[in-house]
Amino acid sequence: MAKVLGLGGVFWKSRDPQTLLAWYRDVLGLEVTDWGGVIFPPTAMAAHAGAATVFAPFAADSDYFAPSEKPFMFNLAVDDLDGVLASCSAHGVTPIKLYDEANGRFAHIVDPDGTKIELWQPRAT
Repeated sequence: MAKVLGLGGVFWKSRDPQTLLAWYRDVLGLEVTDWGGVIFPPTAMAAHAGAATVFAPFAADSDYFAPSEKPFMFNLAVDDLDGVLASCSAHGVTPIKLYDEANGRFAHIVDPDGTKIELWQPRAT
């Protein structure tokens, strides 16, 4: 039977895509390509024990994405949460939540479009 291999991309609308991409480049260190997107090679995640891509709907009345009013959020896996948070701080971005769980360390921030971003440093399982 044919099957889905994984998440092939995340695409969304923005009032100012160029400024938003520059924010992701400057604050989170993402490498923006000439065509205006970011590529995450699967080998980067595969190299970190405990990392995975999760696909999960939340209940319509969940407040987990707050303070964003959007019906989605991004979870970005990172290799050094403290280092990413230092870059955030240098750009005036303060986490709204920090916590540890069995599967890793997390921080929540919000991008200029009001989208909540969950930064996740996976813990080897």
